Amino acid sequence: MPTLLKFITFCAVVAGTIFLGMYALATFVEPHPADLSFTVPSDKLRKDDQR
Repeated sequence: MPTLLKFITFCAVVAGTIFLGMYALATFVEPHPADLSFTVPSDKLRKDDQR
């Protein structure tokens, strides 16, 4: 039984660490929006009559 308790404690600590890391990233890191633009070649465009 002590081995099972150690395993459950280890899993709880790992899960808590992952959760706290995700929470810290979501709280303290601000995203920087950026405009994206690119050209699409005309031969890559599909016309409706070519189905």
